[in-house]
Amino acid sequence: MLREFREFAVRGNMVDLAVGLIIGAAFGAVVTSLVNDVLMPPLGLLLGRIDFGALFLDLSDQAYPSLRAAREAGAPVIAYGAFLNTVVNFFIVAFAVFQVVRVVNRFRRQEAPAAATTTTCPYCGMIIPLVATRCPYCTSGLA
Repeated sequence: MLREFREFAVRGNMVDLAVGLIIGAAFGAVVTSLVNDVLMPPLGLLLGRIDFGALFLDLSDQAYPSLRAAREAGAPVIAYGAFLNTVVNFFIVAFAVFQVVRVVNRFRRQEAPAAATTTTCPYCGMIIPLVATRCPYCTSGLA
């Protein structure tokens, strides 16, 4: 079993998976920054100076001025603003992955067609093997 695992790991699949995972994690951090630092502030400004990351619903009896204050006090909150940021992150990552898969599939489709193994007899028009020296249908000799 250890030998099989070593062959699997050395074969390249494990290395490809590790590289993909590392790049994916780095890409996730970039997308999170894009959403939190670039996309959501102008969107919040357009919607009346709303900071989506600070939106929350307080489930306690007290009122808190900010999400940070509520969390520091240990109050139960529903941080739906952070959830909205996460949903936007997800859609951006999903779209980017979709585009990468489209490009990879486009390159995979451009494989060379298989070499022909048959031809048409010039005398009777039947399909015959390419290596035939005589047509099996009309018995004509082929050069």
